[in-house]
Amino acid sequence: MSRSLCIFCGSSQRVDATYLDLAAHTGRLLAERGIRVVYGGASIGMMGVLADAALAHGGSVLGVIPAALEARELAHRGLTELRVVDTMHTRKKLMADESDGFVALPGGFGTLDELFEIVTWRQLGLHGKPVSLVNHCGFYDALVTWMRHAATHRFVPEAIATAVRVLDGVDDLAGWVEVIPERENDLR
Repeated sequence: MSRSLCIFCGSSQRVDATYLDLAAHTGRLLAERGIRVVYGGASIGMMGVLADAALAHGGSVLGVIPAALEARELAHRGLTELRVVDTMHTRKKLMADESDGFVALPGGFGTLDELFEIVTWRQLGLHGKPVSLVNHCGFYDALVTWMRHAATHRFVPEAIATAVRVLDGVDDLAGWVEVIPERENDLR
């Protein structure tokens, strides 16, 4: 059965090359394993590099972009499929519906917004799909500390805080991709 993973990552073109390399490795990894990439549809930054690498290695890529961002984020016109939608909420819902799991690479507010919404939906029982963050070069150390802190103070159920798998890099991601179940238990 074909699987799809939604990848959240940045569109900034000013990031260090190590993050662009991470996006390229991720795109290649998923393509080589026959996993369709679902992402935000941009042709720039980590988003563009991710899509280009997956396509260059024979992968399938679905991009989802709101009409208001189509020009700003430079919608990628060379994808397997590009869907232009009306709102950010529609974008996130469609990406979630089209995916069997979620991976957050480094990114900014948009990446965190997408990650937090998908984790919140999981906490509410709206899905049971696996979620991971790639903590490349310690990028998400502070977020991981906050998740533990929020769970300790009972703002976040421990089961949800630990359900977000923290991966160190592409090698950990490769191992996670091989063993993720189609759906994990409801962890509310």
